[in-house]
Amino acid sequence: MTKDELKRHVWQAIDRRGEEIVGLGERIRRHPELGFKEVKTARLVEETFARLGLAPRAGLALTGVRADATGRAGAGPTLALLGELDALVVAGHPEGDPQTGAAHACGHNAQIAGLLGAAMGLLDAQAFEHLAGRVVFFAVPAEEYGDIEWRVTQARAGRLEFLGGKPELLRLGHFDDVDLAMMIHATSRPEDGKAGVPVSNNGCIVKTVRYVGRAAHAGGAPHQGINALYAAQIGLAAINAIRETFRDEDTIRVHPIITHGGSQVNVIPGEVRLETYVRGRTVEAILDANKKVDRALRAGALALGASVEIETLPGYMPMTCDPIMGRHFKANASALFGGEHYREIGHRTGSTDMGDLSMVMPVLHPYIGGARGTGHGADYAIVDQPLAYLGPAKALAAMAVDLLADGAAGAREVLAAAKPPMTREQYLAFQRGIARREVYEG
Repeated sequence: MTKDELKRHVWQAIDRRGEEIVGLGERIRRHPELGFKEVKTARLVEETFARLGLAPRAGLALTGVRADATGRAGAGPTLALLGELDALVVAGHPEGDPQTGAAHACGHNAQIAGLLGAAMGLLDAQAFEHLAGRVVFFAVPAEEYGDIEWRVTQARAGRLEFLGGKPELLRLGHFDDVDLAMMIHATSRPEDGKAGVPVSNNGCIVKTVRYVGRAAHAGGAPHQGINALYAAQIGLAAINAIRETFRDEDTIRVHPIITHGGSQVNVIPGEVRLETYVRGRTVEAILDANKKVDRALRAGALALGASVEIETLPGYMPMTCDPIMGRHFKANASALFGGEHYREIGHRTGSTDMGDLSMVMPVLHPYIGGARGTGHGADYAIVDQPLAYLGPAKALAAMAVDLLADGAAGAREVLAAAKPPMTREQYLAFQRGIARREVYEG
C-alpha cells in the first residue's frame, strides 16, 4: 500500500468518526479548565484512549495523559502528536466558566479533538501495520502561562518545578524517549488561510513583582504612608519609556497587569502586585530586555521610597519549526484543503512551550482555521467544525504516515538534518538559571 493510499484509508476512517470527534471537541469547549487543573478534560482523554484499545498513562505533570502505539513494520523513531488541555481566563467570554472565568478562547479544545481523531483514524485503518517506530498520543497540560500566583504556590509546595506543561513534562522525563514532535493549533486569523506553518515564535520570561510601601489613613494621614500603587505606576511608566530602546527585529513585547492594587480605598496601598511577560525573538534579546525592565521597576521603588520584590521565572523558549516537517505538512494541507488555502506564516510574536521542545528535538507547530474572532478574546468561537476538529485529525494522522511509513524514512530524514540547540540537561540548566528573586530597597 502506498503512503497516499494509506492516508486516504485513514481520512475515510476519521470521516466515519466525524460526529464523534466533533462531539468531543464541543464537550471540551463547554467544560473549560485552567492549566494543571484540567481534571475533567484529562479524564475524557484517558477514557477515550482506553476505548480505542490503548493503555493510557494519566497524571503526568499533574494532568497530562499519554498513550503509545507501536508500528509493526520495524523499529524506528518515536513521533509525539500533541494536544493541549487547558483553557484561559477571558473576561466577558459568553461561555466562560462562572466559577473560574475559564473559556476556550484559543481553540485548545480543537487540538484535543484533533489528537483523539488522529488516534481513531490511524487505529481504525490499521495504519500501524504499515508504520515503523512508534506514535505517542500526548494530551499535555498548561500551555497558557496564567494563574501564576497559584502555580508558584504549587511549585513552593513541591508539586511543580516549571510552571508550563511541556517544560514540566520535559523535566520529569516524559519526552526522553521522543525523537520529534508536532501539534496543530487553531487559528482565527484570516491571513493564515485554512492552514499554514510559522517560521518561528517569540520566547518569554515571566515576572511577578511586589511593591511594598506603608499603609496609612488615606484621608487623615496620607503623609504617614508610602504609596505602593504610585511606586508601581512609576515602574509601569518607566517600562513604557524604554520601549523605544527595543529593536524592531527583536520583536520585544512587555505587557504587565496589576493583580492587586490595594486593600481598600481609604487606605494608602501598602502592597501592590504585578505580573508580566518579557517576550522576544531570541534568548539574547529577551535577557537584554529583561535587564531594562528590572531597572524600570526599581525606579518606581526609588521614587517613592518603597521596596520592590522582583521574581523572575523561566517562561518559554523561542520556537523554530523544522523545515522538512513543514514541507510534509504543506503537501498534506494542500491535499486536504487545496494549495490556494495554504499560507507560509512569518514570525509570530506570541509564545508557546513548543519552543521548549524545539530546544531539544525537531518540532512542527502549524495552524488550521475554523475559528473566528480574536485569539484570547471574548468573541473567539469555533465556526467551522469540520475544518477546526477534523482538519487537525486528518493532518496529524497524515504526518504520522509520512514520517513513519517506508521504514520511517521521513522521520529519519528529519533527524539526520536536525541540529537542536540544546541537550535536555543543557535546557534544564538554562531554565533553572533564569529563576531568581531580588529585593530592592528604594
